[in-house]
Amino acid sequence: MTAPMERIQALDSIEKDIVTCLQSAGQALSELSKEKSSLKQAEGQTHQFLKTLSHVESKLTEQINYLTQVSTGQPHEGSGYASQKVLQMAWHRLEHVRSRVNDLEWLKNKHLQGRGLMRPASNQPQQSQPQQQQTIASQPAS
Repeated sequence: MTAPMERIQALDSIEKDIVTCLQSAGQALSELSKEKSSLKQAEGQTHQFLKTLSHVESKLTEQINYLTQVSTGQPHEGSGYASQKVLQMAWHRLEHVRSRVNDLEWLKNKHLQGRGLMRPASNQPQQSQPQQQQTIASQPAS
């Protein structure tokens, strides 16, 4: 059986336990509301209620912990979300570095022109624009 189906079945089981819990609480209250109530039966229903409630709480905590893992990108069975997130962040870092390198290249050229060590940029072939266009074309679609 696949992991998502197991999760759904676990949630279905929790739902049934909640129904059992509510029935036990209702029966305990019903017993206590009688004129001649059986304390032993009310205590039995109360014990059943508390036992089932404890079970529901632990199972819901497991489900919440699982969902917390999934939503924060921690690795878990059958998910590529964490890898996809890492790849996307790497693309953003790469683009930032390329942008900074282009800015530094522009400043270097400007500085060299100011000192008379380089011809004006209009005579130089521009390498930064085709590189940017190539970068944009090579990125995967988000």
